[in-house]
Amino acid sequence: MSSFMTAYGLASIMLCVGMLLRAKINFFRNMLVPASVIGGVIGFIFMNILVETGVTIGTDPKMYTAIVDELFTVSFISISLTSTPKDTDMTPKVMVRGIVGLGLVWCLLYALTPLIASALISIMKGSDMDMMYGMLVPFAFCQGPGQSAAYGAIFEKYGWNNAATVAIAFSVVGFIAAFLVGIPLAKIGIKKGIAKNCGRIEESVLRGYFTREEQTVYMVKDTTCNSNIETLAFHFALIGICYILAVGIARVLSYIPGFLGTSMSSMMFMNGMYAAYIVKWLMKKLKLDFLQENNLQGKITGWTADYLVVCAFMSVSLNIIREWIVPILMVSTVTTMVTFIVCLYFGQRFGGINDFERTLGLYGTCTGTVPSGIALVRIVDPDFHTTTSIEIGACNLVMLASTPVYIIILALAAGSIDMMSAMLGLFGCVIVYLVVLKLSKVWGEKTFSWK
Repeated sequence: MSSFMTAYGLASIMLCVGMLLRAKINFFRNMLVPASVIGGVIGFIFMNILVETGVTIGTDPKMYTAIVDELFTVSFISISLTSTPKDTDMTPKVMVRGIVGLGLVWCLLYALTPLIASALISIMKGSDMDMMYGMLVPFAFCQGPGQSAAYGAIFEKYGWNNAATVAIAFSVVGFIAAFLVGIPLAKIGIKKGIAKNCGRIEESVLRGYFTREEQTVYMVKDTTCNSNIETLAFHFALIGICYILAVGIARVLSYIPGFLGTSMSSMMFMNGMYAAYIVKWLMKKLKLDFLQENNLQGKITGWTADYLVVCAFMSVSLNIIREWIVPILMVSTVTTMVTFIVCLYFGQRFGGINDFERTLGLYGTCTGTVPSGIALVRIVDPDFHTTTSIEIGACNLVMLASTPVYIIILALAAGSIDMMSAMLGLFGCVIVYLVVLKLSKVWGEKTFSWK
């Protein structure tokens, strides 16, 4: 029996159980908790009971860690293959302020959280957890389970045992915090009248599925003849081509001397993105881009996101992190508080009528993933009357300013620099991001009040 297929089957069961519980239990409905999170928590409990009792079922948490790593690469390929809508107006000043502000605050937290996490671990008594593991926090909170697994795997190549499991554990807590804190914040905003576009949340959104009568939107259109090749098969074939190309790119990058070569060749998600851009460019040049269906590509990305989350939960083994569970929870709690305070402070000062929506989206993105941020925004802006969701997506370009941060962290993990140099470097990045926030005029006066 295949360990991968067993893991996939169990994850699928957990997703369906999560979907059922979301539809039937009022708490999950009202909190809009995704089926992947509900199923993931149940899967986490299930897998750890099996480990503790010594029952074997043909798979284990290590397989889920590997699945998360691979799925993240596939999701990056799929995102990069998806075309950008041509009818989006990105020119208004207010929207640009939002894009720049959201991206810079994300970068600020990306540099600030590892500083705080590592310092906290160093002063905690009764724990032998190395400060180095605190450097995994930004990948987990600011980027989510996929990035945390990918960077954790790189750390393990440099000799930091179980780094991937620790990183995913951080991301799991962050994912829960995104909704446990974000949804009550959204409801307070609605109650206080700060959210002006909330309207009424549809029953279908609460229950998490559409009834037969509500199923009015078709998912995709065919671009290939099914008698020749199924449209879905063709799109997965494109992803497979990109993956193989990414392997080749990784091999080339491995020849770069020092830790940069090792790190860049190990970042398969980035190599997958480069490969997807190459394939998309070639298809356009050969006038074959009409064969790609954007909506279907988006659905494939969504598929990877759902399985990525549930598998991330199921990959966390208490057997491995048991002795570090207290520092992991402590660091996660403090990181959540810092993230909440920073997002709340700057979110009120970007300078727009949608600053509350931006605050929610920023918090969700900085504790989970971009979809987490957009999910929170949908609570207060279900019909997308504001440009917040577009701004959250577009701010990924500004997030590239975080490059010095992960270079510093990877250099530290590889032993190329010491901890003090890394901490000073990260502190310098924090100062730079604060200065740029002020100079770019997205750090201004408050635009809304909680009173």
